[in-house]
Amino acid sequence: YAMLLSLIFLIVLVAAIVGFVFRHEIKTNFESNLELALKDYNVTADRHSEAVDTIQRTLHCCGVQNYSDWERTEYFSQRGIPRSCCKNQNDCSEEDLKDPNKAKLKVFVDGCFFLVTSTMESKMSVVAGISFGIACFQLIGIILSCCLSRYITNNQYEMV
Repeated sequence: YAMLLSLIFLIVLVAAIVGFVFRHEIKTNFESNLELALKDYNVTADRHSEAVDTIQRTLHCCGVQNYSDWERTEYFSQRGIPRSCCKNQNDCSEEDLKDPNKAKLKVFVDGCFFLVTSTMESKMSVVAGISFGIACFQLIGIILSCCLSRYITNNQYEMV
């Protein structure tokens, strides 16, 4: 049992170290994937477009760095900025969304990349705390199982 707990402990420890070491690569990868999702954004209900809409609605943001990122997409030339960027869904017409100057007043101007990464970083302390707590319980379990094993082994010799 102690060996199994030790193995699980090592796996969790390695995963935490790898996540910490490669956190900058995760950010870079997320930024490039978000830019790609904006470039390929379309009206059909594919999962990338839905993810972009969900991020923009939930975090009240628009684009990668700011709302003007949409001007470089094919979707903008056809329909303007997506409705998921609108501050007020009832006060957002398609004509306003096609004009960047009018859209600036109607849509969220902050980019999603900074908001997503800052949200992730703020939650990392909670995740690290929970992981540390689980690791402590695993270490206690390892120590107690070793003590129990030693106790059982010592008692067997006394019985004989």
